[in-house]
Amino acid sequence: MAAALLVVLAVAALVTEGASEAEGMVSTSVEESGPKSRLICALNSSSTTIEGHRWMRGDKVLQEDKLPDLRTEYLVSANESGGHYTCIFLPEPAGRASIPVKGPPRVYAVKKSEHASEGESITLKCKSDSHPPVTQWVWYKKVDATEQVLANGSQSKVMVRSWEGHTELHIENLDMESDPGTYVCNGTSSMGTHSATLTLRVRSRLAALWPFLGIVAEVLVLVTIIFIYEKRRKPEEVLDGEAGPGDEDMGSAPLKSSGHSVNDKDKQIRQRNSS
Repeated sequence: MAAALLVVLAVAALVTEGASEAEGMVSTSVEESGPKSRLICALNSSSTTIEGHRWMRGDKVLQEDKLPDLRTEYLVSANESGGHYTCIFLPEPAGRASIPVKGPPRVYAVKKSEHASEGESITLKCKSDSHPPVTQWVWYKKVDATEQVLANGSQSKVMVRSWEGHTELHIENLDMESDPGTYVCNGTSSMGTHSATLTLRVRSRLAALWPFLGIVAEVLVLVTIIFIYEKRRKPEEVLDGEAGPGDEDMGSAPLKSSGHSVNDKDKQIRQRNSS
């Protein structure tokens, strides 16, 4: 049992040593520089050659370079929203650190435009990666010049689900008349409030059939044209067949027979006169 415990401890030590060699310690600081804040990350040491730096906020890349320094900086302007900024030393995992920066909330729609068919269900989503986080969410729909608040219980087919930094509006049994339009999600934190706009479009159930119906209509028109053309062409062919070579032979046959009978009569008259 003791031997097994020693083996486990040895493996844990090796893993810790490898992790510390792969990723160094990063110290962070924030300096106020007039209307901007300077975010600073400094790597104490690195067993690999630094090939660059990357700054991110959430999953969005803000800045990237290819400098070999063990120090990197990023300026945050006063109009930028707060959030968690991350500095990354390349190649990963040479080192990384996160710096929380306070600021007004920044709310954005996961998808600014959504499409669905009538009778279906749809989920509209908004997020915020600000710091401090959004703690209160409100959904509403713009109807003419008014704002119709949407909440659980306001409509039987509407459901709102919200978490810290995330909110969803679920609409069931979409209607082409009442549901399309502009929706707004509003987020509020201790530093202020912000909102994002989404557009919902609802199409008819038959929308997917229109291309097929168009092809069927084109085929029917083509078949009708061919049928009318063939019907008009057949009587002309019949008339042409009646005036063919066979009819000429039939018409000339009586003439030949009548010619022989006249010659025979002339011969008989001449024989009688001669006698």
